[in-house]
Amino acid sequence: MLKNGVCAIVTGSASGLGAATARLLAKDGARIVVNYSKSQKEAEATAESCRMAGAAEVIVVQGDVSHDEDCKKIVAAATPWRRLDVLINNAGTTKHVPHYDLDGLSAEDFQRIYAVNTIGPYQMIRASRSLLNAGAKLSGRAAAVVNISSIAGINGGGSSVAYAASKGALNAMTPPLARALAPFIRVNTVCPGYIDTHWFTKCRGEAGARQVRDATIERTPLKVASTADDIALLVCFLASPAASNMTGECVRTDAGLHLVL
Repeated sequence: MLKNGVCAIVTGSASGLGAATARLLAKDGARIVVNYSKSQKEAEATAESCRMAGAAEVIVVQGDVSHDEDCKKIVAAATPWRRLDVLINNAGTTKHVPHYDLDGLSAEDFQRIYAVNTIGPYQMIRASRSLLNAGAKLSGRAAAVVNISSIAGINGGGSSVAYAASKGALNAMTPPLARALAPFIRVNTVCPGYIDTHWFTKCRGEAGARQVRDATIERTPLKVASTADDIALLVCFLASPAASNMTGECVRTDAGLHLVL
């Protein structure tokens, strides 16, 4: 999918979709910056799995994308490569609050969720711009930014009003950045539906996670619960030369959930 020598940063890649994306990039011999905010142990495990998969080089960097200085630190890890071909803005956060509970979200909750989910990708793109431009000039094709959003940003669902709003803002940010960064950098966004990861187990326990999974399979037209590996295929497609004529797109991948009346 991606030729050997690709240099990539994947934020929030200690686990889940970020880890799956990093491993898929590794299979093509990429150089990868694995980023984590809190779980160094999981990040190191992701890094080792990338090495086993065939990555040319893996660097693990701690950093919270809501902090501009941390974004610069994450990008600095790739500076010795003198280029970037791919930036995957996967890091995200939320707070689980029913939408009807207006008192359950504070201004601070909104600010934190926006800081990671919306401002973080912007700061990462800004910090990476020079290396992405260099990658484009060396390869002869536009470098790729892929943002990870959610169908919550389209349909207003998700774990909280603040989460849906932050992902909607990320979607809205995609076209202007695609215009501003062309022709050297493409910017696209993936909007997954349910992803079957251990994140639901952490939040709801084994029984609760199983209930969500079963309900998702029953409800979606394709009768599947998408895995992180499923979504990573689309993410890496958008990062690849196969999508070289795509920019400014928000691509929904929800097993048909949006078709449910």
